[in-house]
Amino acid sequence: MIDDTFAVLKYPLTTEKNVKLMQNENKLVFIVDRKSDKIQIKKAAEELFKIKVAKVTTSILPSGQKKAYLKLSPETPAMDVATQLGLL
Repeated sequence: MIDDTFAVLKYPLTTEKNVKLMQNENKLVFIVDRKSDKIQIKKAAEELFKIKVAKVTTSILPSGQKKAYLKLSPETPAMDVATQLGLL
């Protein structure tokens, strides 16, 4: 359980595959704190970026890092958010 909203999301991932996810599936991908749960990840993203998150999926990488896929609601285009973050 993490109390600090800023500590949950560490940094966004921008690989070629993740850019395709942004374009085709309206998803953003972040490396998140290992101790954070899906509810905390959703809340942190919505507070920090003023977006509406529809679904959060997480996975643990072989390196031990936790990756979160944020499926955004249709009224929030992932490409717009990525542009605001300076990813594209």
